[in-house]
Amino acid sequence: MEKIPNQKAWLLVLPVFAIVAFSAVIPLMTVVNYSVQDTFGNNKFFWNGVGWYQELLDPSTELGGRFFASLWRNLAFSGAVLAIQIPLGIIVALAMPREGWGVAFSLVVLALPLLIPWNVVGTIWQIFGRSDIGLMGWGLNRLGFDYNYVANPIDAWLTIIIMDVWHWSSLVALLCYAGLKSIPEAYYQAASIDGASRWAVFTAIQLPKMRHVLVIAILLRFMDSFMIYTEPFVVTGGGPGNSTTFLSIELVKLALGQFDLGKAAAMSIVYMLIIIIVCWVFFTVMTNAGADRKGAGGER
Repeated sequence: MEKIPNQKAWLLVLPVFAIVAFSAVIPLMTVVNYSVQDTFGNNKFFWNGVGWYQELLDPSTELGGRFFASLWRNLAFSGAVLAIQIPLGIIVALAMPREGWGVAFSLVVLALPLLIPWNVVGTIWQIFGRSDIGLMGWGLNRLGFDYNYVANPIDAWLTIIIMDVWHWSSLVALLCYAGLKSIPEAYYQAASIDGASRWAVFTAIQLPKMRHVLVIAILLRFMDSFMIYTEPFVVTGGGPGNSTTFLSIELVKLALGQFDLGKAAAMSIVYMLIIIIVCWVFFTVMTNAGADRKGAGGER
């Protein structure tokens, strides 16, 4: 007689679905509703259909020009911090001790930047980069560099990139360290018997074993860097000019500064879809690549 599975456990999940629906789905539907309407105040809305989306995706319009300019800034920033943080996190994880008191000390030191709130991080680097009282700004100017993140777009970009690297490289390092700790000692013993070089151990053992945590690290860092708002807003306010005005800052200016709720809602929906699509494509490519390598290894 076939046993009927007990599905009563799903009842325990229903409160979670209800909370998610209340805190995520309902606000999302509200934003979708705003994105197809226009308002002129007094809580009066007028149907606009997909007009805001058409204007948003047309670079020749004022709204589309602002959207695509901030989008390229976001992509450039995410690409820059990922190119620095992923290799740096791997290097730090490889240099960390595997046993003894140094393990706890290293983990505590690495975790410290992650405990600092985002607005405090921005305030720290805003002061740190000032040429009059900031250690970094004053030191660079004393060395002969004309450093001024308030007036120079390149200096502003370098400041927020260094700030983000300082703040979040620890997360990548901790994830990579967890991946390294999960490698059985037998792998290293076999490599030692075969006389494998340090580089061979890294490419054949450590890097493949860290692949899953690296996927998580890259996805987390891409999503967070692509949605960055507080730190650059506190440090540069989106300036000088619009050089550090990312999508999140542009969205806030549009919604709260100009009170264009329809345009802001359409931009937020497209913003969310870009993040979801990019993460899905990246995760699919990385997962398929890992499966292909595993299959090739099995065939050999």
